[in-house]
Amino acid sequence: MTTGATAMRAPVMAAAELEAFLASAMPGATDRIAVLDVGPMTARVRLKVDDTNVRPGGTVSGPSLMALADTAMWMAVLAMIGPVALSVTQHLAIDFLRKPALVDVIAHARIHRLGSRLAVGDVLMYSDGDDSAPVARATVTYSIPSGAQQP
Repeated sequence: MTTGATAMRAPVMAAAELEAFLASAMPGATDRIAVLDVGPMTARVRLKVDDTNVRPGGTVSGPSLMALADTAMWMAVLAMIGPVALSVTQHLAIDFLRKPALVDVIAHARIHRLGSRLAVGDVLMYSDGDDSAPVARATVTYSIPSGAQQP
């Protein structure tokens, strides 16, 4: 649970800035990922589902959902600390909760703890247009390089 000044601190990067950073750091990523919005310790990210995300059975593939969870948490962390490209995933665990419809998937990332070296949070993912129950849940830990400037 977030408390104190960290929870109330405003993001230092807006959604458009994060998307521009993502495009420069990972060329082509914004063809399939869109940063919808950010808030204090949160980010919402869209996976644009197309033929490259489909697995047998007509659903969104697990690897696509894992990539979405990872990217959503990265965007939430960078929104709070700024464009630190070498912030990297330390841990990611995912639970697939139900079969996602073959539509875009929206990830809601939330940071629970943001320290000088680690950020820990979770990501809930929903089929676009259906917020009744998540299709997957991930817990993610990001490692922040020492010396990274945090506002």
